[in-house]
Amino acid sequence: MSVYEQFKQLHHQETPLLLSNAWDVASARVMQEKGVKAIATSSSAIADTLGYADGQNISFGELLHIIRRIVACVEVPVSADIEAGYASSTEDLLANIDLLVAAGVAGINLEDSAPSGTRTLLPADDLVKKISAIKSHLAAKGQNLFINARTDTFLLDIPGKLEETFVRARLYAQAGADGLFVPFIKDPADIEAVVSATTLPVNVLAMKGLAGIAELNTLGVKRISMGGSMYWAQKRALGQRLEQVIADGGFESVF
Repeated sequence: MSVYEQFKQLHHQETPLLLSNAWDVASARVMQEKGVKAIATSSSAIADTLGYADGQNISFGELLHIIRRIVACVEVPVSADIEAGYASSTEDLLANIDLLVAAGVAGINLEDSAPSGTRTLLPADDLVKKISAIKSHLAAKGQNLFINARTDTFLLDIPGKLEETFVRARLYAQAGADGLFVPFIKDPADIEAVVSATTLPVNVLAMKGLAGIAELNTLGVKRISMGGSMYWAQKRALGQRLEQVIADGGFESVF
């Protein structure tokens, strides 16, 4: 069974796939040790570790280096967050895809908003063309990647976001997407409606106010991504620990 097939299978089990998002090898190894069945990268976390703002400000080469090291150092499937593709043309996008396949990733996240500057929702056809091109390109080589099509309808809180999500879910499925990611959706009725409107396994983002895993399972959610939340939590914890050392005038709190 290929790594793509292993990863895809995890989206069709009885309980949702809890996907923890790593930013380096050390974090990925901890996640694997704690029992997660698959790991994704967090674009925002990786960018921050290298001093960049999120939104494709990091170079693809720098991102690829981190992804390669994570894949090489864990045994579970790894999905790469490549935002909008880090490419200005279809040819560049497919070149990036070839590098990711060579690195051994099982899947990718590909989003339908412009990531730099003021984030805006792009026409659905933009992502449709990317998905179709990737799937055709890989099929010609006998390869595959799990494409998690991310729609930012809820993240950007656009008017008619639920209905627009239905439209995009249908178009992305027709183009060959393997999953649908709707970050910032959290109302149970909205989640249930999206699940009912698509045959794709639906992915939600862990966030404050989101239902627990058991309820999300009942609603039909198949994947729950932690996003950058673990990274930002450990970064806050580092600051708190340093504050404690300074306040104590000693180092006992570290050990």
